[in-house]
Parts: sequence; C-alpha cells; structure tokens
Amino acid sequence: MTDVFDLHVVFDAADPDRVATFWLAALPGYDYPNQPPDGFATWDDWADANNIPVEVRNLSRTIVDKASGRPDIFFLQVPDEKAGKNRVHLDIKVARGLEGEARRARIETESQRLRSAGATVHQVVDGQDGFWIVMRDPEGNEFCVS
Repeated sequence: MTDVFDLHVVFDAADPDRVATFWLAALPGYDYPNQPPDGFATWDDWADANNIPVEVRNLSRTIVDKASGRPDIFFLQVPDEKAGKNRVHLDIKVARGLEGEARRARIETESQRLRSAGATVHQVVDGQDGFWIVMRDPEGNEFCVS
C-alpha cells in the first residue's frame, strides 16, 4: 500500500494578512476556512472580546479551496526579508485550451487584474516556448500567469 500525503503550500511573509488577501484575489475559489463566530462581524472583533493582543493577531493566515480541492495555502510571519529568487513558485493556469491571440489576451487580462490586486510584472516571456508573464505578489514572491 502506498501512502498518499496531503500537500500544503506555505509562504513565509512579513505581513501574512496582506499576502493572504492578495492570494484570495488571485485564486478564485479560495476563502478563509472559517467565518468569525456568531455575534462577531470580524475576527478582530472576536479577538478584542477574547483579549488577544494585537501584536499576535497577524502571525499566520490560512486560505482553503472551497471550490475544487486544491491544496491549502498557509502564510506564516517570519522576521527575515525575502532574499533572491524563489526556488519554488506557483503557476496560475488561466488560458488552458486557448491558443494564439486568444491565449495571449486571456493571460494579459488576468495579469492586469492581478496588478490591480497588488502584483507587479517581473518579466514577460514571449518566445519559442510560448507566452507567459512572471509576476510578483505584494511581498515579491514570483509566480507565473500562463
């Protein structure tokens, strides 16, 4: 019998809430795993009522795919700044099944939407291997839109 393991994606972040909020916008179908308990409009309201210090409220965030079972994504606060290129990155596949100008237009449209959500363009790749856009999230983590 072969073991099958869950896969979670984990980002180190200076500001887990900021990065999680960006990825919620970038990945339709993802949401926070739970809403605030009844009687509380926000998690901060709940934290205030439970005397949780402000300085520990942004230690981590989790988002889960409520639409199709993609891996959970965790954002953990770390003191280190990002240094260098990611060794692992996410590819957001937005143009599956499209070719030529229709594929390019779909990728460019999604890139614009993600820029509006806080991403930046790092590189546009347009060559023999195809067309895609390398972007960075609000803390500089690279990902591709293809």
